[in-house]
Amino acid sequence: MKQLRNYAFLFGVAGLVIALDQLTKSLVRQNLPLGGTWVPDGWEWVFEYARIINWHNTGAAFGTFQGHSWVFTILAFVVAGLIIYFYPQVEEAEWWLKLTMGMQLGGALGNVVDRILFDGRVTDFISVGEFPVFNVADASITVGVIILLAGVWIKELQEKRRQAQAGNPPAGEPGEGDEAGAGASE
Repeated sequence: MKQLRNYAFLFGVAGLVIALDQLTKSLVRQNLPLGGTWVPDGWEWVFEYARIINWHNTGAAFGTFQGHSWVFTILAFVVAGLIIYFYPQVEEAEWWLKLTMGMQLGGALGNVVDRILFDGRVTDFISVGEFPVFNVADASITVGVIILLAGVWIKELQEKRRQAQAGNPPAGEPGEGDEAGAGASE
């Protein structure tokens, strides 16, 4: 039962990302012709900075590696399998890691749905300045990586602080009684 509850969070986050991704892509496909752009009425001034555009991508996130959709479909399934396999090994206290894994899973599978249903083409629609056009799935993957990196950094800082309070130097740093520490004072 605990395993089922554990996976419920992963699949809940992933499902939310996939649903939001597919809903927004569907709205764009239904309301804008391919290449068409949109900004809300009265917000035309923002067009230079941000707009909605109906765009197709057959490569990776942000338009890289065009024409290799099948590679990214396979890669997404491999990543999804690894996330599902390793997820139960993450400690309950590391909720941020569980969140990022759900975001990564949802983002990867959100784009796979497009690749399977639309002949390898992923709908991208968020256009900000000169940045490549992206979608909710791409944003989920990117934000997930940012949370992951921030979480690892915070965890390392906490570990260093805990070791310093216990009187143990962090790994790789010489202590007071070490030869490296003694040689430095001579």
